[in-house]
Amino acid sequence: MQTFDFDLFVIGGGSGGVRAARMAAQRGARVALVEVAAMGGTCVNVGCIPKKLYSYAAHFADSFEESHGFGWTGEAPVFNWDVLKTNRAREILRLNGIYNQLLTNAGVTIITGWASLVDGHTVKVEERSFTAKNILVSTGGTPTVPALPGREHIVTSDQMFDLDPFPRRLLVVGGGYIACEFASIFNGLGSEVTLVHRGEKLLTGFDEDVRSFIAAEMEKTGVKLQLASEVTAITKTGDGLQVSLKGGHAGPFTVDSVLYATGRVPNTNGLGLEAAGVKLNSKGAIEINAHYQTSVPSIYALGDVTARLQLTPVALGEAMVVVDQLFGAAAGKKPRCMSYEFVPTAVFTHPNIGTVGYSEAAARKEFGKVSVYRADFKALKHTLSGSTERTLMKLLVEDATDRVVGLHMVGPDAGEIVQGFAVAMKAGATKAVFDSTIGIHPTVAEEFVTMREPVQVLAGSNA
Repeated sequence: MQTFDFDLFVIGGGSGGVRAARMAAQRGARVALVEVAAMGGTCVNVGCIPKKLYSYAAHFADSFEESHGFGWTGEAPVFNWDVLKTNRAREILRLNGIYNQLLTNAGVTIITGWASLVDGHTVKVEERSFTAKNILVSTGGTPTVPALPGREHIVTSDQMFDLDPFPRRLLVVGGGYIACEFASIFNGLGSEVTLVHRGEKLLTGFDEDVRSFIAAEMEKTGVKLQLASEVTAITKTGDGLQVSLKGGHAGPFTVDSVLYATGRVPNTNGLGLEAAGVKLNSKGAIEINAHYQTSVPSIYALGDVTARLQLTPVALGEAMVVVDQLFGAAAGKKPRCMSYEFVPTAVFTHPNIGTVGYSEAAARKEFGKVSVYRADFKALKHTLSGSTERTLMKLLVEDATDRVVGLHMVGPDAGEIVQGFAVAMKAGATKAVFDSTIGIHPTVAEEFVTMREPVQVLAGSNA
């Protein structure tokens, strides 16, 4: 019988890789994890965590202004970009340490360096080689920037947290959730923000009502939207970066920084995948089966490098499935499985978006007849705050079963609210269950259990 250095060798110290390594080691497996950068991956270092911290920071300007309607007076504090950057860096460093400690305490061997596959059981890290019964690739993704004149002046989301100096004029290119979040964040922090997107609407794939509603709300906060537009060139001048556009209704114009958030690609370059026989799909992501196995049975892959749902909690869930398959479930537990239906997500725009389940268009395609419940209102807080912000809440119900199959919200703390409803929807909650649930008054969240009449649908709809 062949002997190996490790039972599991994990390539990549992001959320999925760390979870898989730690849990496999706790099952008694001999585990190694290799990472070339700071532990924690995109989420901890240049993604979810710092982005949410900056989103919190960006809300304070509005809060100071809104406080006047509640009797608070005086000058608002002055924002210090360097203090925010320093405090964020300190917190991320603390989290890096926690990740390392969790792995060490579990008995995982941590290796620093760039890893590449030699074959189905061998990994090379710099000049060292290691063998493993199974290998897990969880190297995540990275921002991609198109080729255009002036490309060298572009920054990606990875650089946004440490820009120096603070960009008083910012151009954001893209219409996905990363572009919309950074546009909202830097607008809230005091930048003059313009968002350019080649599409007619923001947030492709989201519910149409959500897409229209958030665009209007972002514009009310001061974000300038240039839709149906594309950047053709970026030129450095004495006053900043001059950006030329095609389409839209304005330009060229000058900014201090240009952020491209037009997509991410799987981190597969330089991993030796081809040499090991690991196949990639048409998107350049690692091709896997239902058990997260690649074309080489001893090599597994999960998370953003497989380009399924690119969300940290999804990678964590996939990691647990792989660990249970390889090393058995924890004592007293059943092996886990992963469902990609009713995965909740949030977009930290201002206001936030929370969503779970199907969009209206997708629900009609999947279930046929669907009833739509929708509310659009000013929250109680803003009756005194002076803000014109409104909240959107929407339910989609499959007529044949009365099951709630889509739930969407644009408003404060949408992610916090939608998380709880996601549990109910995973359990198969019907509209009747929603209707029989007592609301907490007065809250925004109670609207989800008090919408009684479906909205009228245009003639010709199958609703």
